[in-house]
Amino acid sequence: MSINKVQVGVVGGAGYTGGELLRLLVNHPNVEIDFIYSSTRAGKPVSDTHPDLVGILDIPFSGELNPEIDVLFLCMGHGNSGTFLHENVINDNTKIIDLSNDFRLAADHQFMGRSFVYGLPEVNKGLIQSAQAIANPGCFATAIQLALLPLAAAKKLQNEVHINAITGSTGAGAVPSATSHFSWRNNNISYYKPFTHQHLGEIGETLATAQGSDAVLHFLPIRGNFTRGIFATAYTDFDGSLKDAYTLYESFYKDSAFTTVNKSELALKQVVNTNRCLVHLHKHEGKILITSIIDNLLKGASGQAVENMNLMFGLEQTTGLHLKSIAF
Repeated sequence: MSINKVQVGVVGGAGYTGGELLRLLVNHPNVEIDFIYSSTRAGKPVSDTHPDLVGILDIPFSGELNPEIDVLFLCMGHGNSGTFLHENVINDNTKIIDLSNDFRLAADHQFMGRSFVYGLPEVNKGLIQSAQAIANPGCFATAIQLALLPLAAAKKLQNEVHINAITGSTGAGAVPSATSHFSWRNNNISYYKPFTHQHLGEIGETLATAQGSDAVLHFLPIRGNFTRGIFATAYTDFDGSLKDAYTLYESFYKDSAFTTVNKSELALKQVVNTNRCLVHLHKHEGKILITSIIDNLLKGASGQAVENMNLMFGLEQTTGLHLKSIAF
C-alpha cells in the first residue's frame, strides 16, 4: 500500500507521550497532522505547551475532531480512551492507536465493534499490518517482554522470574505528584507497587501465548532520579550455556527492526532519545540474567506507536524513527 501523506489526529497532545508523539509526527515524511485535540487548551498554540516546537509546529490546539482522518492517536490517561470513543463519533475507516492501558488485555480487545491488536511488533507484526485498532504496550511491559520473550518462545520460563526495573520521572506523567516533583525525586530512589504493577497483566498474557503456559513473575518497579529511560533486569533458572542463550536471543531478534542483542554490558544512555531496545545476557551458575533498556517515551510509548502506524499503512517500519542516542 503506497500512501503519500497519512492524515493524523492526536487526542491528548499536552502530556509527555503526546508531546513526544508530535515531535515524531512533525518530522515524519509520510504524515500530515490534521488536528491536535484538547478540551482545555483549544485555540492556544501547541508551542505554548511544548516550547521546543516553537517555529516547528505553530498551530493551535483544536476543540473539534475531524472524524474522517486516516489514523487517530489517543494519548490520554488510563481509563479515558473508552469514554472518549463512547462520546465522540469516529469514522469506521479511521484506524486507532491507543497509548493507554484500556484495550491491552485480551478481555478488552473488543470495543464498540472494533478489535484491538496488542501492538508489540516483535511478536505481532503480521496482525498489526492488517489491524484497524492498536493497543500500544506499556513502557515497563515493553522492556520486560523484550527481555523474556525468547525464553518464553523456547518454553524455558518454567521457574520463577525475578524482575527489577527502574524508570525515569517522565513515566509518571506531566502532572506533578508528590513523588515526581524535583525536590522529592532529585537525589532519591524508591520502589512502588511491588509485585502488583498494572503492566503485569499484559506481560503475563504475551509470555503465556508465546510459551503455551503461564510464567511466574515477581516484579519490583523502581522510581529513578533521572527523566527518561527504563533499565530492566530479570533473572531465572537456565540450564544451557551463555552461548546457548545468545544463540536463542539472536535467532529470535534476527529480523527485528529495533531490538538488538548486545554482548557488551549496557548503559541507559545508549537508548535514550531512540526507539531502540538493547538486550544483554549474563550467566551465573544456574541463572541467566537478562538486561533490557529502552526510552520509556519512545520504544515504551510514542515511538512504538509510530512504528505501529508505519506497519498499519504499509510504510517502512523505521520511517520517521531514525533517531540516534545522545552519548554525553
